[in-house]
Amino acid sequence: MAAVTGIAGEGRAGVAAVAAPGFPGVRSEPRAGVAATGTTGVTGVTGVTGVTAGPRGGAFVNDVKGQPRTGATGAVGASRAIGSTGAAGAPGATAAVGTAVLLAAAPAGRGRAMDAASVLPVLAAVPPGVLTGTTTATVVELADPLDPQTVLTRLRAAAGSPGPLVLCLAGQLHLDRRQHLPHLALARTTPATLRYTALPWHWLVGELGVRAPGTTTVVADLAADPDVWERLGTAPELLNLGPGPLLYGRVTPAPRRGEPMAPDYLRSWAELWRSGARLPHATLHAESAARAASVTPESLFLAPAPTPVPVVAQDPHPAILAAAMAGRHGEAAAVAAAWESEALRRHGPRSAEAVHWTEVRADLARLAGEPARSCELWLTAAEARLGLGQRTDDPDVEGAVDRAHHQWGEIADPVRARALGPVLVALRRSVPGRRPGALAALTRRMAEHPAP
Repeated sequence: MAAVTGIAGEGRAGVAAVAAPGFPGVRSEPRAGVAATGTTGVTGVTGVTGVTAGPRGGAFVNDVKGQPRTGATGAVGASRAIGSTGAAGAPGATAAVGTAVLLAAAPAGRGRAMDAASVLPVLAAVPPGVLTGTTTATVVELADPLDPQTVLTRLRAAAGSPGPLVLCLAGQLHLDRRQHLPHLALARTTPATLRYTALPWHWLVGELGVRAPGTTTVVADLAADPDVWERLGTAPELLNLGPGPLLYGRVTPAPRRGEPMAPDYLRSWAELWRSGARLPHATLHAESAARAASVTPESLFLAPAPTPVPVVAQDPHPAILAAAMAGRHGEAAAVAAAWESEALRRHGPRSAEAVHWTEVRADLARLAGEPARSCELWLTAAEARLGLGQRTDDPDVEGAVDRAHHQWGEIADPVRARALGPVLVALRRSVPGRRPGALAALTRRMAEHPAP
């Protein structure tokens, strides 16, 4: 496919000026029905009331000023109702009251395979209306709960609300050896007490399955024990929630030893929500899956089956580039992410088609004035091409590293630059490029900005 010419960038740190790729490379299969659409979230929301809880069940009731005073014990998690009094709901937000449940759970001690609760502060920083797509929302937070019956009670109350429900779930899946059913481990769960201290997955199915279709979304980041992971290989419907709820998620094998894994997939959703981009859930899933796949390649990604549409042959690149050049960066990124989602679904994360769309998003980040994000994506593309067996002197590999190098030189945040620098140096050592002295210039620039 002929490349659409972009804007040339100025060379920095020993790198020649490299023309923007204009989305070069592999011709992807066209996907009909991809539209430049997105939902608009809520801004200016005020008025926090409700219940806030301690980490292990001690609940506090907030007064008008938000100062805690001792209240009833035995509750788990936090609940806050957010009203839109005095605030204008953004276009696209519904008038119904939404509910978001943030559930992060993992066993204490040596059985902890995922640091599930680490994602809660990032999720809690997202405006509740953005989580649910409504002008008014209630957030229920459950951090390392102890008792499955208590969790069930809170889920049942949330599922009973008629408005949109979003469940963000991070934790570990274990298989009940007697009934061979998956369970979500809680704080006191051990292999011997799984059936009594963990939350059966079919309880989620029972509570969420009765809700009206289209009103329930589950975003899950899960570590699976070997038994669950093996079952998923032969029975991918094991985690099916029924025809009503929409499930987006990542399931990855639990590490056998060492540090607990991080809920990177769910964290990516939270960061995208916080960025201000009001993107469809399918786009958020595609972006987060692409990020998580670069960290944990051996992962299973879950998403609702796309609605069948007539196939229309079209090249999306001109429309994407036109939107970016017109300053509609969110629109361009949403369409590119939707096409990437289709490439991942059809060809998998280790495919030339998926790499191509990573490069498209890298160039869109450059056009949007986000050099750190652009550099990160070009590094991902270069490593993916090497992983596909392309030579270090392949023009596509060299081009990806050169563009990553150039964008790294544009990063104004020294902390972000230092974080990406070692990865770039490692790639430069194996992919020196056509311009002599690029590696030396890079190491010299790194030395000028040492870590504090």
